[in-house]
Amino acid sequence: MMSVVGANSLASSVWGYVDSTIKWCWIPNWLPSWCPTSQIQLQTAEDMMLRCVESPFSKQHISVSNGNLLWTLTLNGDPVKDKTPMVLLHGFGGGVGLWAQNLDALSKRWPVFALDLLGFGQSSRPHFSTDPCEAEDQFVESIEQWRAKVGLESMILLGHNLGGFLAVSYSIKYPDRVKHIVLVEPWGFPEQPDTVEADRPIPVWIKALGAMFSPFNPLAGLRLVGPLGPTLVQTLRPDFKKKFSTMFADNTATEYIYHLNVQTPSGETAFKKMTVNFGWAARPMLPRMDQLQPKIPITIIYGSRSSIDSNSCSTIKEIRPQSHVKIIVIRGAGHYVYADQPEDFNHRVLQACEEVD
Repeated sequence: MMSVVGANSLASSVWGYVDSTIKWCWIPNWLPSWCPTSQIQLQTAEDMMLRCVESPFSKQHISVSNGNLLWTLTLNGDPVKDKTPMVLLHGFGGGVGLWAQNLDALSKRWPVFALDLLGFGQSSRPHFSTDPCEAEDQFVESIEQWRAKVGLESMILLGHNLGGFLAVSYSIKYPDRVKHIVLVEPWGFPEQPDTVEADRPIPVWIKALGAMFSPFNPLAGLRLVGPLGPTLVQTLRPDFKKKFSTMFADNTATEYIYHLNVQTPSGETAFKKMTVNFGWAARPMLPRMDQLQPKIPITIIYGSRSSIDSNSCSTIKEIRPQSHVKIIVIRGAGHYVYADQPEDFNHRVLQACEEVD
């Protein structure tokens, strides 16, 4: 554990670094030339992630309102084309390529669509409202416009992290379009505890860092380090290489993660507006679960090694006593459960969907 002296030293160093860069880091037009990335490099990185997918698939931009486009991956073979499609919604900082270990298995039983959420990946990166409710609604409306344009009557919505939050928000507003919700390590459900500071006082240096970085987007630091970014991702997140080690022996996964998250911030900015202190949801979903129609079944999947609080599961079951709520814990998996234990995850998702089909 870091000592108080070490923590204060770290805080002083960060303050000095930010002070030396604050004069230019607000100029977003400088960032593309500073970061070794481009739209073409992102596309290439995604192609590398998907090169091991054996099932036939297509990729295209789907037009939604205000000239925005949602990047869409489609797997819809003849044996399953008449079944209710499964739509995959990635989490914060993610993209369609992260489902590389799941697409073959899932698409053998269901038509599968995976899309880059508005503001992420290869989708358009528009300006979002600074109001948390309006920003959330922009995400939801883009999904509905996408559904209508693709021509899906109803869907199984499978969402990870932020995608899970948006899956429920969408289902509350458009219940007739959703046959089943699969929440994978969902973000944004519990309310921020009132007793956090009383029970576990936050050190002054952490409060100082939080105040210092509050004007910045969550991934601003990755862009600020410029050419060091790819190495930083490989150093700080070697687990991503391990998660996809059965598919790639190189840095394919970490390179994809890098290029996803150093493009112009858009969905990232919206996510920041939708959060309050230390990542809690500004509009938590649990208090709104009573607005979700009881007829919509829910499956919730957690990893046994995840740091995400799974207590929301039991609360959802209490809120929905007359509804189908199934909780699945996958052993040996962390927050990225679909990549940590892909075979078990795929099997459990297919089994859960067959049960409520």
